[in-house]
Amino acid sequence: MLDGMFSFVLLDTRDNSFVVARDAIGITSLYIGWGLDGSVWISSELKGLNDDCEHFETFPPGHLYSSKEAKFKRWYNPTWFSEDIPSTPYDPLVLRRALENAVIKRLMTDVPFGVLLSGGLDSSLVASITARHLTGTRAAKHWGTQLHSFCVGLEGSPDLKAAREVADFLGTVHHEFHFTVQDGIDAIEDVIYHIETYDVTTIRASTPMYLMARKIKSLGVKMVISGEGADEIFGGYLYFHKAPNKEEFHRESCRKIKALHMYDCLRANKATSAWGLEVRVPFLDKEFINVAMAIDPEWKMIKRDQGRIEKWVLRRAFDDEQQPYLPKHVLYRQKEQFSDGVGYSWIDGLKAHAAQHVTDKMMLNAEHIFPQNTPTSKEAYYYRTIFERFFPQNSARLTVPGGPSIACSTAKAIEWDAAWSKNLDPSGRAALGVHAAAYGDEANGVNIAPPKIIDSIPRMEVGTPGVKILS
Repeated sequence: MLDGMFSFVLLDTRDNSFVVARDAIGITSLYIGWGLDGSVWISSELKGLNDDCEHFETFPPGHLYSSKEAKFKRWYNPTWFSEDIPSTPYDPLVLRRALENAVIKRLMTDVPFGVLLSGGLDSSLVASITARHLTGTRAAKHWGTQLHSFCVGLEGSPDLKAAREVADFLGTVHHEFHFTVQDGIDAIEDVIYHIETYDVTTIRASTPMYLMARKIKSLGVKMVISGEGADEIFGGYLYFHKAPNKEEFHRESCRKIKALHMYDCLRANKATSAWGLEVRVPFLDKEFINVAMAIDPEWKMIKRDQGRIEKWVLRRAFDDEQQPYLPKHVLYRQKEQFSDGVGYSWIDGLKAHAAQHVTDKMMLNAEHIFPQNTPTSKEAYYYRTIFERFFPQNSARLTVPGGPSIACSTAKAIEWDAAWSKNLDPSGRAALGVHAAAYGDEANGVNIAPPKIIDSIPRMEVGTPGVKILS
């Protein structure tokens, strides 16, 4: 078991009592429900509960449930959970070793695997560390020492270009998957059915990941390592530029980690498991989180006048002049949220599509149709109608978080800038004055080449002792 990564159930056959425990952060999804006959149901999907349970809810991460006590008890209670402000001085080598150990731990596998590589900082570092330490592992003996990397995007998107460059630098066997806006729109209903949410930013990001996971699984790959969690731990989202002080910065980071099971972890887990693909996330290793969250948040603060951009402490830890982990400009690339990085026209296309299906009159009645988490945009309304069709129970809609957001912030962080309340959108481009291609900026004139689908995707043959790529 990888350091509290999995959930489990223990059954005592003597009296049929049981204990259920969910993983520390909520990397894998878990729900609990109660039947009319008093029975207790456990499922990794809402679909496993909605027909048999009178009430069901999200099983809280880091908790266990005992049938004898009929209540939850927290088993994971790290120091950072209290949100007290830490004071440990920043040591780049300590941080580097902690992440390397977390990645190495996740190389324990007996199945074909690869890395998800968007070309952004987090996935690129994970890929770089994996490539460095793959030789000599059991996985390398079974499947070879050449790492496979995977990326998805609209043709001409920021992620595709950056990922290709990183793959060339690391020498990985790189698989680049293209999709069109229409491909994504056609998959929306399937995506919502599988990821079981109506949260806008989660659906935006889950769709390309869902399409990519299908392609990856078709190659014979069964596990991928990914970079989720770094933005929450290090304040990587662009709205953190406006954090007023280190105390607010740290508390927001804590709030984001605690909510990961409803957003990025839910996306990564369900968008991949829909195709039988496992995802592992070294940034959410418990020991690594303890190290990273113990750092005095003053070091994490974004200070442009000192050359400190978002996630500076992480970038600095891997800025090795002698044996570079990444090209310098990649190591200091601006944060792109996954739903933006796959191509800016992806979100614009989703909004346009929703506008064709949701009228102004429908929006005027939204609070009466959906009194719980009332959609505030046509895109949100469109997703909500699809979700309600699959999951009409009140318990289901209550598993989805609500509230305003700017560039993936919590509702509390919106208070950091008065202008944000007038520009609520979970896209990173909503961070006006921060993102290089912010909404309304002249830099938003991004040229996207006419998208097309690549039919001749390389095929991976799995055998012993190696993996072979066929054109």
